[in-house]
Amino acid sequence: MKKILLSSVALLGLATGAVAADLPSRRAPAPIIAAVPVFTWTGFYVGVNAGIGWATDDTVTIGGVDYAVDDDAAFVGGAQVGYNYQIGSFVLGLEADINYADFGGDDDFDSEDWFGTVRARAGVAFDRALVYATGGFAFADDANGWTVGGGLEYAFTNNLSAKIEGLYVSVEQDTPFGDYDADFGVVRAGLNFRFGTY
Repeated sequence: MKKILLSSVALLGLATGAVAADLPSRRAPAPIIAAVPVFTWTGFYVGVNAGIGWATDDTVTIGGVDYAVDDDAAFVGGAQVGYNYQIGSFVLGLEADINYADFGGDDDFDSEDWFGTVRARAGVAFDRALVYATGGFAFADDANGWTVGGGLEYAFTNNLSAKIEGLYVSVEQDTPFGDYDADFGVVRAGLNFRFGTY
């Protein structure tokens, strides 16, 4: 009888151990740590800019003769909209802007008080810093031409970035009196609000 009782207790112990092995663990689960999102320059943005512009070459051609038009350095300011796409460390984008330009011309050939550009941007990102080159189409009143330049942009938050940028702009206009060519430089600072960073 003792043998049967001991055998039954042993068999019961084995069965209980087998059932206990199938029960869930009582240890606390490992904490889930959310991955920190990686910053990206990809997305749409809008912003404002302000700076200074100055004429580098401003001439009117009448009857084959070039006449210089004097312009002083002046305030420029406006707004921009654009889109960036980041591939690894490289950033490609397109930006358009419209700007007030107070060059202070007093003659009939030099009445532009605004200009705009539509430019491609290509650069290299160092996390939240972006160094870029830019170039494309420029226009002012009835004049049109090209622009080229570069800049540095830094994202202070996921959606807010500041930039400093330099542009060289060259536009040409045919008038009833002759050709009007204007070349000017612009150095400006800008602030952009970026949508949908992540």
